[in-house]
Amino acid sequence: MWNFEKKTAEYLMQINAIKLQPSNPFTWASGWKSPIYCDNRKTLSFPEVRSFICNSFASMIRELYPNAELIAGVATGAIAHGAIVADKLGLPFIYVRSGAKEHGLGNQIEGHFEQGQKVVVVEDLISTGGSSLNAVTALKDSGCEVLGMVAIFTYEFKKASDAFATCNCKLNTLSNYSVLVDTAVKTGYIGQAEAETLKNWRLDPANWGGPSAAARHLP
Repeated sequence: MWNFEKKTAEYLMQINAIKLQPSNPFTWASGWKSPIYCDNRKTLSFPEVRSFICNSFASMIRELYPNAELIAGVATGAIAHGAIVADKLGLPFIYVRSGAKEHGLGNQIEGHFEQGQKVVVVEDLISTGGSSLNAVTALKDSGCEVLGMVAIFTYEFKKASDAFATCNCKLNTLSNYSVLVDTAVKTGYIGQAEAETLKNWRLDPANWGGPSAAARHLP
């Protein structure tokens, strides 16, 4: 059985794909204040990290979904990772937009696929699960059989786990919020008090006000 969680978390912090700022929270596009910001697109700029993530995805898919016939990346964050993984597995690749294009052929799914093909979806980040599951629904509506989704990181929100259960979609990730916080403490990235702040935020992120310091906005 594979175990990628700690190493993935270490890599994400090492290259600043994940930033932890409990005392100076970010503001997400949703308006939520957050002590964490995750940008997994940065992993593509570091060959060692990129290879680790894509090799880990490939190992995970071989073990969990040996019958996979097709890999689908969720646009735009997971297109590159998904394409690399598909190449490693020798499988065809498609990607799924957030919605149908308003010009040309009006496609939401780009690439060639067949009705009934067994597909594994690759995603970079799971927050509430809405955009990720939108891709799953689009694939199902187009006649694909979605075996499950793999992602680099999840915040482990209950809203997301409930949404995946409702959609009847399996989710496996290379790392997660709990492992990240524990690893950050063990490596000295944050102290125990900051870890408690991070843990409290995850329980109710929509209503977390953060410390008195003004939040810094990130688009």
